[in-house]
Amino acid sequence: MKFYEEKIDSKRVFEGKMISVRVDRVRLPDGRESTREVVDHPGAVVIVPVLGGKILFVEQYRYPIEQVLLELPAGKLDPGESPEECAKRELEEETGYRAKKLSYLGKIFTTPGFTTEVIHIFAAEDLEKTSQNTDPDEFIEVKEVPIEEALSLLKNAEIEDSKTICALTRFFFAKGVIR
Repeated sequence: MKFYEEKIDSKRVFEGKMISVRVDRVRLPDGRESTREVVDHPGAVVIVPVLGGKILFVEQYRYPIEQVLLELPAGKLDPGESPEECAKRELEEETGYRAKKLSYLGKIFTTPGFTTEVIHIFAAEDLEKTSQNTDPDEFIEVKEVPIEEALSLLKNAEIEDSKTICALTRFFFAKGVIR
């Protein structure tokens, strides 16, 4: 490939609970060398849960940006877990609903300039109520938003979370709501 960069060596500079950071030395397509700082991430899922004529969102505080965001339920993959298994688990943990129908809507690379994170997008339909079981450090409020209002929030740039924007866009295209 004419744009391929060959890894010469790699040094792990941080190992955290969810991410790790490495600095790679690479050979560029023209033969010169450069460095790349890479955040390794295990991957994640985002789910568009449809309950009747509504979409279930979660509202939560995001510490890095010091802001409460309206988002779709989401979460990171556990070791050895498939994206579908993760979507089922995260949906039930965060919203207290289980999906009888789960559809894969594709994947996105969040910020491929510096991270390996990939997020798999699912639509969840035919939901049945169970019970919410968030992580001990998660404080989430579930919001039922009518589909038309969710579309309006998307159109008017009132949703700022990128995974939610992408997932809603894929969902609305798949349903023929937008073209």
